[in-house]
Amino acid sequence: MSDAATGPSATGPSAADSGPGTVGAVLGRLARDTGAYASAVYLMPPDRQVLQLAMLGGISMRIASPWSRVALAAATPVSDAVRERRLVWIGGQEELAHRYPQLALVLPHPFAMAAAPIVTGDRAWGGVVLHWAATHASALSAQERDAIFGACDHLGLLLREAAADGHPVLAGPEPRVLPTLRPRATTPAEAQAAVDFAERLPSGCCALDQDGRITFLTTTAAELLDADIPDLLGRRPWEALPWLDNPVAEDRYRAATLSRQPTSFTARRPPDQWLSFHLYPDASGISVRVVPTHSGGTVVPPHLLHPAPAAGPGRATALYHLMHLAATLTEAVGVRDVVEKVADQVLPAFGAQALALMATEEARLRIIGFRGYSAELMHRFDAAPLTSDTPAVHVLTTGAARFFGTFTDLKRAYPPAVLQDGMAAWAFLPLITSGRPVGSLVLAYDRPRAFPPEERSFLTSTAGLIAQALDRARLYDAKQQLAHNLQAGLLPRTLPGVPGLDVAARYLPASRGMEIGGDFYDLIRLDESTAAAAIGDVQGHNVQAATLMGQVRTAVHATAGASPGEVLARTNRLLNDLDAGLFTSCLYAYLDLDRQSACLATAGHPPPILRHPDGRTEILHLPPGVLLGIDPAADYPTTDVPFPPGSVLALYTDGLVEAPGTDIEDAIDALADRLAQARERTMDALADTLIDQARLTEPRSDDIALLLIHPQRTPR
Repeated sequence: MSDAATGPSATGPSAADSGPGTVGAVLGRLARDTGAYASAVYLMPPDRQVLQLAMLGGISMRIASPWSRVALAAATPVSDAVRERRLVWIGGQEELAHRYPQLALVLPHPFAMAAAPIVTGDRAWGGVVLHWAATHASALSAQERDAIFGACDHLGLLLREAAADGHPVLAGPEPRVLPTLRPRATTPAEAQAAVDFAERLPSGCCALDQDGRITFLTTTAAELLDADIPDLLGRRPWEALPWLDNPVAEDRYRAATLSRQPTSFTARRPPDQWLSFHLYPDASGISVRVVPTHSGGTVVPPHLLHPAPAAGPGRATALYHLMHLAATLTEAVGVRDVVEKVADQVLPAFGAQALALMATEEARLRIIGFRGYSAELMHRFDAAPLTSDTPAVHVLTTGAARFFGTFTDLKRAYPPAVLQDGMAAWAFLPLITSGRPVGSLVLAYDRPRAFPPEERSFLTSTAGLIAQALDRARLYDAKQQLAHNLQAGLLPRTLPGVPGLDVAARYLPASRGMEIGGDFYDLIRLDESTAAAAIGDVQGHNVQAATLMGQVRTAVHATAGASPGEVLARTNRLLNDLDAGLFTSCLYAYLDLDRQSACLATAGHPPPILRHPDGRTEILHLPPGVLLGIDPAADYPTTDVPFPPGSVLALYTDGLVEAPGTDIEDAIDALADRLAQARERTMDALADTLIDQARLTEPRSDDIALLLIHPQRTPR
């Protein structure tokens, strides 16, 4: 942390040195004993909320910097190791992608790693991280495990003793980088002989340090790169040469550094010279051969174990799409949104022609979305029991992805399989989040496919991201359905019939958030010639608001028939007694059809609009009354207005008129104008017109309730 230097010793005396008995010496010895090419120590600051990278060896800080601070609650190997007090082992790309999909997405290179906690008694001090080349065995040996546990015990004692002496070892603003251990030192004569040797080679060669900077290059290499040696020394090739400034060049450097295995790529130097670059890494850096070639195809020299394709859109495009998918999935809400975003990104990223996304539901695997397949075919495969012997079910129940490069491969694994989709290769991926299976993903290709390890890792990482997004989306959809059912249950199912009245009501939930609020409306028949109408809005958009809305409606019903001012006063006293902490606006109207009049009172609610029989509209600015639930002694004045046949009384909540950047009084005036100009003969048609206008302003952050009342004739 940046403020760590304020402690007694920012890094502590034992962290500053690399001699025997120090943190650096212990870490260096551990790397040598286990054969790990990279090592790191994370320390936990006093707040114990993050792990801070304190010491790093064998790898560039340029590569490690995204993980210099790791939240203790995050899903990473080192935070899991420290939080759960256990050794975490990751044997390769696919296992990393399966358990830590986000980490695998940004580190799509073959390597093995371990993380272990530094603990004494009940105190966790931090953790140790080790990396090995992908050629490491699939499990740690007993000797390696003993070395890791022994080093962690030693580090724990050092850190505890330093803290007890009043000089705790804390991470500094930047981690200490251990010096690189080289096989041997050279004399000046040997150095010159090495330069002469390199200059005699027929192809060009250069050397990169751990940070990717050029530390040496031959004259031939400079000529092939079309640059001068002084202009390249100390610079990274992809930064010094514009034509190498593409994702592949730097990606291959990272791949060589992290995997400790040779790799290659091909790039075109303008105007038409193709060069093949072959990278050979070790602890001190990377040796690079630069070989002219006649095309984008890579010339593979001896001992090049993992050649890479030409510098082109393939892998870079896949990485771009996956990073974009990770970003877009964070914004996805419902399941349909997830399906569309996945199909848009995954199909082009991996060159697949079809996709099917499935989720578990009632012991069956339901197809919840697809692209590139026909609806008829998807219906045929939908709702497969979880006991069926199919690849999609098998990967879900085992948690292991399956790849079939040809139909023959698929048939060999699943003899009953019948080719029905016309495809030639398939990837079946489990969707697992927090150790819990949520579904399966199928990608299909129209040509046979090899599915190399790197692509399998990418696909597995992608499945992990999709699983998390799908799990969130299904929870969101479930909450939306719950909100819809709750709202529907609290609002009146139908409005009572009142002789002589044409009435219509509409409710439109917010298009953002949980879609549950406190907007309500009601019509209460009192007798053959009188009725009451109410509309209101409880503050908030949650279950508490909806519950309080139900209580307000009940209170209004219980006092209906009294004067509007008395109805609001009694309801206000009830809300104050409930002490719900939420305020409510409400408007109540008493309608007397015999006398052709309406008596109204308001508690901080938007003014009603009255359309007269001649089509003229009037905004009824009633005497103000305080919101319900604030002042138990509040009074609510009443106002009488004529309400003859042919009139229309419009009651609404503020969601109908509020919009960002719009003055609410102007919006109410505009609503009155729309009401005046409307020519619909029935209230249902008029309500649809007014609500449809509101739909054009989506997305809406507030609910809308609308109640239209139209006296057609005198009941008697």
